[in-house]
Amino acid sequence: MKVCIMCGGEGTRLRPLTFGRPKPCIPIVNKPSIQHLVSHLANLGFNDVVITLGYMSDAIEAALGDGSLFGVNVTYVHEKTKLGTAGSVKNAQKYLEEQPFLVVGGDHVVGLDLLEFYREHLNNDTITTIGLISIDDPTEYGIAEIDADYQIKRFKEKPSPGEIFSNLASTGMYVCDPEIFDHIPTGEKFDFARNLFPELMEKGYPLKAWLARGNWSDVGSPRSLREAERWKLQDIGFTNISGDLYIKGARVLGPVQVGSCVSVAANSRVIGPVAIGAGTIIEENVIIGPYTSIGEGCIVKKNAKIFSSSIYNRVIVGSDSTVSGSIIDNDTLIGSGCNIEHDTVIGPHAVLKSNVVVHSGTRLWPEVIIPEGTVVKEHVLNEDYDTRTEGS
Repeated sequence: MKVCIMCGGEGTRLRPLTFGRPKPCIPIVNKPSIQHLVSHLANLGFNDVVITLGYMSDAIEAALGDGSLFGVNVTYVHEKTKLGTAGSVKNAQKYLEEQPFLVVGGDHVVGLDLLEFYREHLNNDTITTIGLISIDDPTEYGIAEIDADYQIKRFKEKPSPGEIFSNLASTGMYVCDPEIFDHIPTGEKFDFARNLFPELMEKGYPLKAWLARGNWSDVGSPRSLREAERWKLQDIGFTNISGDLYIKGARVLGPVQVGSCVSVAANSRVIGPVAIGAGTIIEENVIIGPYTSIGEGCIVKKNAKIFSSSIYNRVIVGSDSTVSGSIIDNDTLIGSGCNIEHDTVIGPHAVLKSNVVVHSGTRLWPEVIIPEGTVVKEHVLNEDYDTRTEGS
């Protein structure tokens, strides 16, 4: 079975995490999220993978290679200009026109039975089937109204209060017949939700829905990224140690996933589910709480506390500092006595000196330096980098 994975976006909504990597390569439990997606698809039998590429395509190709490590065959299709969602799939038409195919976003983290989705489409007499899922707040998504036969009656993109006639949000996942290409212009920017589906409905084509059940996220915000990692950490069913673990007078309560040459010093506590990358050092009297992922080559100094956070590679967390529900990118230094509140995102190569407090919901751009004793209440930008956070 064939699947087209769209990986062209810049990931502006997740800045500063996407300055040095494309969104599909943001780590989730210490490996690029696109690897989780391809593994899931491969397990369901989608072994012919076509990937549309745009922003920082080399990183995605490096993460997947030819697909053999995942049991799939990968074909890469590059975009020279931005073509939109439907336009990018049209650009890969010659690899997809033999049979019905699945379309997903490269930033999707899913635990859905997409094989059921594909089979449901094969049983429908329709040009495309759209995956919908019930969510609490549909205002950031396109919503759809369906009838008892699962036929879609109308769409509304990002509805305002008073316009929310449904909480069935489009997942951005579709199963399409090759006939769909007859309705997508070549070489033009063209989107599935904004352009293609309304035009098909105007022409009288029936569009069917598939109601998804399970975990799904398009990782459109730091909060949804943390939620997606939480799902993946919950999948760690047992303790797995790869290589040497040095532990003395500490306690590790699984499940934990531990890389090679990790050390945990006296009276420290690791409470799973937790993932710790190779070469990381945890000093004395540290608490690593559940739903935390720590990358490779990190140092967590004595008396520090980390709860439900994503710590990437080569990060130093200073003594007596606390990190809660936050994301800290590569090569960042957190000084001693700092408090990083929930929903904070700190970009790579940042330096926070001692006794810094970062308020919740704050983002710090790459390479910023925060002086000792500062209370950070709003985003700290770096003029050497783009400051936009709206868009894809």
